[in-house]
Formats: sequence, structure tokens, C-alpha cells
Amino acid sequence: MDFSFTEEQQGIRDAIFKVCARFGDSYWLEKDRHGGFPVELHQALATDGWLGIAMPEQYGGAGLGITEAAIMMQAIAESGAGMQGASAIHMNIFGLNPVVVFGNDEQKQRMLPPLIAGKEKSCFAVTEPNVGLDTTRLKTRAVRDGNSGYKVHGAKIWISTAQVAEKMLLLARTTPLEEVKKPTEGLSLFYTTIDRKTVEVREIEKMGRKAVDSNQVFFDGFHIPIEDRIGEEGKGFQYILHGMNPERILIASEAVGLGRAAIDRATQYAKDRVVFGRPIGQNQAIQHPLARCWMNLEAANLMVFKAASLYDRGLPCGIESNSAKYLAGEAGFEACETAIMTHGGMGYAKEFHVERYLREILIARIAPVSRELVLSHVAERQLGLPKSY
Repeated sequence: MDFSFTEEQQGIRDAIFKVCARFGDSYWLEKDRHGGFPVELHQALATDGWLGIAMPEQYGGAGLGITEAAIMMQAIAESGAGMQGASAIHMNIFGLNPVVVFGNDEQKQRMLPPLIAGKEKSCFAVTEPNVGLDTTRLKTRAVRDGNSGYKVHGAKIWISTAQVAEKMLLLARTTPLEEVKKPTEGLSLFYTTIDRKTVEVREIEKMGRKAVDSNQVFFDGFHIPIEDRIGEEGKGFQYILHGMNPERILIASEAVGLGRAAIDRATQYAKDRVVFGRPIGQNQAIQHPLARCWMNLEAANLMVFKAASLYDRGLPCGIESNSAKYLAGEAGFEACETAIMTHGGMGYAKEFHVERYLREILIARIAPVSRELVLSHVAERQLGLPKSY
């Protein structure tokens, strides 16, 4: 057992910190205030070849694993970019894994290089307003339109970067639910160009991560060419599963990174802030919560990289990926909250940044799966308890 990074992996972490150093606190504060996709960071990472870190080399990627991708995403969040920076490229890392695994040669050659080069951005359209996490009950329909493709009608919600994306990975029902033997059947996966004439995108006002838009998306006769369907019709649910464990691992790595950024800021403030003639960091009431946060983050981080290692070796990792997401989300939240309390009243001020961290870390507690479903998953799959829902 070896819990240390290899020289190459440490080099990835160092290189990402170097790129992110160009985008300091003032950059992210401006994004948090006024929004706007962080094009500069996206292009800087594309220029240095990082957007394809886990994509095959033959299409322009680096051919590395989710372990290396997690190292990269964690460093982005830890640099102070937080979830704003990480979410800007999140889809590049895990989103097109179903295309890599199940797409044909023509599709991979057409779809992957532009994304890796940063010439195209993509969004991930699965969640729906009245369905939530019950993915098998999706109502958006894709109906065959002769031999040329499909016409799509329906709606999606919480679709990140849909304002700026040129492409969309879409899961839709091609066979009505009542006509399939199992609810997991009859869903199909597409990767296609967004036609703004038949796709309406409405941005959702939200509390954090303002640089990365979240949206409701409405489809009214949206045409998808047959060549943009990934794999076989009706097997999209099985395909989409290939992106779910990596997504949980990456979200978890980002949560640990953001938690570390919060603790670093709080620790420095505790050293600098003098009250009653002594730095507040000399007081155990300040020391102990920060120490506990550090330990919890490091423990969560071990589960993150255990899950990533299992995934990269082709071993089952559902329990570990979900556990990593849960543990990192909770540890990250505790760290960001503790950072604010360490700052006292100044923790409420935007200029100290920790209030932004607290708003952003909530993403890791909510998405891509709720804490409660993770607990149910572990209780049922690991402990063998009866299904509760």
C-alpha cells in the first residue's frame, strides 16, 4: 500500500497550481459578483492540454486515469478557484466517458478532439423538474423522425453551462415507460449540437458558483441526427452509469480541495489576528476546530483516491465513490463553516472569500446525488439492509 503520489502525479498537481496562480482572488471575486464563464481559465487549461487528461491519446487526450483527473480537479478548487473554476471544466473530464466507451470510431473522432482542444464546450442534460434523482422516470421524449433521426420534446433542469455550451449530452426516453419490461430500458443517449431555435435555455438565479450558469432547458421539436445517438437505442441508462462513479469521485476531490483552501485561509487569519494581546490561533477554541477539519478532510481524501484507484483498475467502486462524495462533502462543509467562524464578523465579508467558499461547498452536499441516497446505497449494497425506497 502506498498513499503517496508518484512523481508524475505530483507534477500534475504542481502544474495545475501554476496555471491557476494566474487567476487570483480578485478574478474569482469578480466572477462571483457579476458572473460570466471563466473563459480565460478554460482556455489556459486547454492550451496546456489539460482538458483531455482522462481522454484517449489518439483523440488528443493524455490517456491518464480518474486518479490523475481527481488530482487536477482538487488542485483547481484548492487554488481558490473553488467550485466556480472546477465546474467550468468538470464536464470535460467525466461527461463524455460514455462516448469513449460506447461511441463508434467516427463519433469519437468527431466529438472528442474539439472538446479536448477547448474549441467546444458541452453540457450534461439528464435531470428533470418533476423527476429529480429517479432517473428511470424521465419524461423527455425522443421520437424517431423517419430515418434521419429524432425529434425531442420535454424539459431538463439544473443543466450547468447550457448558456455557453455548443454541445449537449442528452438522456431521453425513446420507448414509453409503460412499454418496457424494466424502467431502466427505453432510455437513449445522444451527444449533439444545441439548436437554439428549438432549444430554449433559461438561467436559474442561484446562491453560488455564479461563473458557471445553471439552467432550465426546454425542447420543442429539437432534431437530433441519427448519427448523434451513442450506442444502441434504449440502452442509454446503462451507458450513463459509466460517468456516474467518476463524477462522484471528482466532486469529492473538489470538495476536499475547497475545504483545504478554507482551512488555509482560516489558519493564516488565526495567526495574524491579535485580540487581548495574543493571536487568536493560540486559543484552543480556535485551534481544535481547525485541527479537526484538517483531519476529516485528509480522511475523506483517502476514500477519494481509494475510489479513483479502484475505478482505474477496472474494479467495482460504487460503494467507495458514493462514500467519498458523502465524506468529502461533509468534511468540506465543516471546513468552510469553521473558516467563517474563525474569521468572526469578517468571515461575512466578501473580501475575505470564505463566505463564497461556504456557498460553493453546498454543491458537494447536494449534487450529483443527495446525502440520504448515498446513505441508503451504502446501507443496502454494503450492509445488506432491505431497500427503503
